[in-house]
Amino acid sequence: MLELRQDQVASLIAHAVEEAPNECCGLLAGRHGRVERIYPGTNVDHSPYTYVMDPHEQLAAFKDMEAAGLDLMAIYHSHTHTPAYPSKTDVSRAYYPEALYVIVSLASPEVPAIRAYHLTDGKIAEERVVVVR
Repeated sequence: MLELRQDQVASLIAHAVEEAPNECCGLLAGRHGRVERIYPGTNVDHSPYTYVMDPHEQLAAFKDMEAAGLDLMAIYHSHTHTPAYPSKTDVSRAYYPEALYVIVSLASPEVPAIRAYHLTDGKIAEERVVVVR
């Protein structure tokens, strides 16, 4: 299970909207399934189909997580025109099997969707996302 607060959901959606038509990306950190920090990243691919987080931002986020005693919980990115389901590229580039992969879909802009997945050895398994106040 991945627990997000409503304001965190709003932040993820805002990041996706801000970066559209390109994919946004970033990291989610926390403890015990509860997200405590969001690290929005720069997509250095500048692409509507792929993402690569700026390596300097990624390293800074990992250092901050370590200093704060937080775990990498998820890697997030957006799909601007397709559902919140991993693409073949997403699956082939899932380099952190211990992390969830969160997808923010703007395919229906009036009703954005957020879903989370375990992507391990080419397999896709959905994880429940719980939104709390």
